[in-house]
Amino acid sequence: MTVDHPYVRQKEITFVIPCYNSADYMDHCIDSILRGRGDIEIIIVNDGSTRDDTAERADRWAAQYPGVIKVIHQENKGHGGAVMAGLREASGVYFKVVDSDDWLDPVALNLMLSKLRHFISSGSPVDLVVANYVYEHTNSGTQKVIRYRHMMPKNRIFTWNELGFSGPGQNILMHSATFRTQILRDSGVELPEHTFYVDNIFVYVPLPSVQTLYYLPVNLYRYFIGRDDQSVNESVQVSRLDQQMRVTRIMVEAHKLPEGAGNRRLAGYMEQYLGLIVTASSMFALLEGTEKGTRMRREMWEHIDAIDPILKHRLGLRLPLVLGANLPGRIGRSVSVALYRTAQKLYRFS
Repeated sequence: MTVDHPYVRQKEITFVIPCYNSADYMDHCIDSILRGRGDIEIIIVNDGSTRDDTAERADRWAAQYPGVIKVIHQENKGHGGAVMAGLREASGVYFKVVDSDDWLDPVALNLMLSKLRHFISSGSPVDLVVANYVYEHTNSGTQKVIRYRHMMPKNRIFTWNELGFSGPGQNILMHSATFRTQILRDSGVELPEHTFYVDNIFVYVPLPSVQTLYYLPVNLYRYFIGRDDQSVNESVQVSRLDQQMRVTRIMVEAHKLPEGAGNRRLAGYMEQYLGLIVTASSMFALLEGTEKGTRMRREMWEHIDAIDPILKHRLGLRLPLVLGANLPGRIGRSVSVALYRTAQKLYRFS
């Protein structure tokens, strides 16, 4: 790489770790990333922690690894506000979010870093790198690996034209995605503050800006699941129905499909992903069990109709998940919940 190479003054990758009262588990997360060999940057965002020594721990890490770890202390803005703070300060060619209760596999991490280094040295780094992630179910002590082997060609650069069918659970999530930082900035992605589930916006809005992809079939991200207060806990999701609906509205408004995607296969994927979010919003509205949930589900569909009546028609008629979560009448609602419980057991997503 020559001295005037456009990326020579940048770190290879920025890892952002949003932390809110994370003292019990953030050290494990940070240590797992430090096992990576390369010119990395770690930004710990202390998002207004008050109940423990998250702030002090973050400062100790930064003092121990100057030039590698930096800390942002800010008033509480939620997960989205923490990610956006990290994105504004990131100096890496690539950008990855790692939640403070999760961690990265060191072998897979170094394989990815080696691949990123190769892309950067070529002068034309790919826009999005996808790797497997692993659900670590702490209650049962079991694991579930999410792979993309039938959806994407592996170990080579490809475009959306080669994207295959995405099966259950195969959406590109924050856990699996490593974006080129400039792609995120150019896409104009903005995550609302004080809102959970914004990771869906993070991996949805930038997709039309992505031109090249690479699938590295290694189990990189270890996704901890099982805490009672976790955002994916069902009772927590139901209690935050208003936030789920806010995310759904933003995603509906993000791009007019299919033309806004710029690619036919990408448009199909984005519609399927949006359908999954609409399904989740519908189900949590049903599980909420009151007139409030019924009203919010009705308003969601009215909003989709106002934005794009054709999209509403396609979502409601073409996607089995959406259909199953929106069966009419009292019996239909009971059947929808029963279908959801069955899927929950099969795919163990919460």
